[in-house]
Amino acid sequence: MKKVITEMVRVKMIIDSTGLILFSPTQTTKKIIEGIAQGLQVTTKQYFDLTLPDTIAHPSQGFTQDLAIIGAPVYAGRLPSVMLSRFKQIKGNGRPAVIVVVYGNRAYEDALIELRNVAIEIGFKPIAAGAFIGEHSYSTSDLPIAKSRPDADDMATAHKFGKEIRKKFMTEISNTNELLQVPGNFPYKEIQMLSGVVPSVNEALCLRCRKCVPVCPTVAIDKENPMNTAKDLCIRCCACVKACPSYAKLLDDPRIKQAAEWLYANFSVRKEPEIYL
Repeated sequence: MKKVITEMVRVKMIIDSTGLILFSPTQTTKKIIEGIAQGLQVTTKQYFDLTLPDTIAHPSQGFTQDLAIIGAPVYAGRLPSVMLSRFKQIKGNGRPAVIVVVYGNRAYEDALIELRNVAIEIGFKPIAAGAFIGEHSYSTSDLPIAKSRPDADDMATAHKFGKEIRKKFMTEISNTNELLQVPGNFPYKEIQMLSGVVPSVNEALCLRCRKCVPVCPTVAIDKENPMNTAKDLCIRCCACVKACPSYAKLLDDPRIKQAAEWLYANFSVRKEPEIYL
């Protein structure tokens, strides 16, 4: 019988270009992965923004950059389904990837392992991962939850993470099929989201400027009458709330307020980013 010897092959790699693949309705996730990209010190970077349906940059094309940085927010411990459907249109072509989730200081549960598995499914090879904290969508001045996160310390961590990834590539990186280990469970936890809840509109404050319409990732806001939001489409990302210049948009449903009070009472202690490299 012929003896087969399996060796770990190590090859040096250079990162000159990166592709930033993101779903970021409130720009929080985008800020984090841009910080990582800055630490990488790449020559060129291309955005694959999956947030809005009409701005996806050629999603079906094969990924050709040296490294992907893939970022997504966490909703109830999982990834947004709308993000996943758009993400799956990209072909990874075996390129290495950094996967990043951003959560509101409670827990990211199965989101990171879900992102790893889907990235592998479409042809990427995850080689590093991170879980960062962003201001929670339910945060208010009265009930601040991870207020103003990511802050300067978070961004410093993101930048350092990018530098560490570059150092790993510039020295030696394993060319094996070893699976990146990240926290989470499979099968994933069942998504439990509040149904039928959409931001309300204070008609006395509304300027009818329609600035909320183009920022909605699911086209849930009626462009003719922005007072109306489709309950079956809204994912409560709060992009419209943050975009409203007159503060007319409010996520003030009693169930949301109850959830915010619970989050504030139980998850106000600062959590720090977690890195897997």
